[in-house]
Amino acid sequence: MKTIGLIGGMSWESSAEYYRIINQEAAKALGGTHSARSLMLSVDFAEIEAAQHRGDWDALEAEMVAAARALAAGGADFLVLCTNTMHRFADAMEAAAGLPLLHIADPTAEAIRADGFSRVGLLGTAFTMEQEFYKGRLASRHGLDVLVPEAEDRALVHRVIYEELVLGVVRAESRAAYAGVIARLVARGAEAVILGCTEIMLLARPEDSPVPIYDTTTLHARAAVAAALA
Repeated sequence: MKTIGLIGGMSWESSAEYYRIINQEAAKALGGTHSARSLMLSVDFAEIEAAQHRGDWDALEAEMVAAARALAAGGADFLVLCTNTMHRFADAMEAAAGLPLLHIADPTAEAIRADGFSRVGLLGTAFTMEQEFYKGRLASRHGLDVLVPEAEDRALVHRVIYEELVLGVVRAESRAAYAGVIARLVARGAEAVILGCTEIMLLARPEDSPVPIYDTTTLHARAAVAAALA
C-alpha cells in the first residue's frame, strides 16, 4: 500500500471526514483491521482564511508548497489536498514536491461523466466559484459545462461556509437556503450539482436536491484509497 500524504486543516472539520472515509474504504477493500497508510500535515486555518480574504495568494502558495515538500520528505508517495479552493496551487505543489497530486476535480468529474451528465452546477467558496482554476479544469479536461450561482447566491454560499460550516455549525435554515440555491441552478439547466467545498457535505444532503449531488470530499477520499492500493 502506498502512503497517502494528506494536507488538511482547511478546515479540520472536513479533514476529519477525509481520515474517516479513507480508513473505512481501506478496511472495506482489505478486510479485517486494515487501515490506510497515511501522513497528514494540518495547517492553521485561521491563517489560511485570513490570507484568502485579503487576497495574499503568494503567501498561500508558499504555505501549500512547503506542506507538499514536508510530506514528500516524510515519505508520502502522493499528495491529497483536503480542500477544493487551495487546488489553485496544485501544479506548483506537485512540481515542488516531485510527487503526483490527486486533483479533487478529477474523480468528481469522472463520476459525473460516468453517470451521463455534462451540465453541472458548482457550489463552493467564492474563490472556487469565481476563479478559473477549478471551473477551467472541469471544462478543459472533462468537457463539463459549469454553472455557478448568481452573485447574491454565491455570497450566501460563501458566508455559510466561512461563518458556519468550518466551525462545525450546521443550521436548518442554511440547509434550506442551500436547497434554494440548488433549485435555482437546476432551473437554469444544471443536471447535477458539485459540492465543491469539502465542508458542504456536512450540510447538503441528496434529499435537498432534485438532481444528483456530487460530494467532492467522499469522491476524493475514495480515489485516494484506490490510488494507494493500485
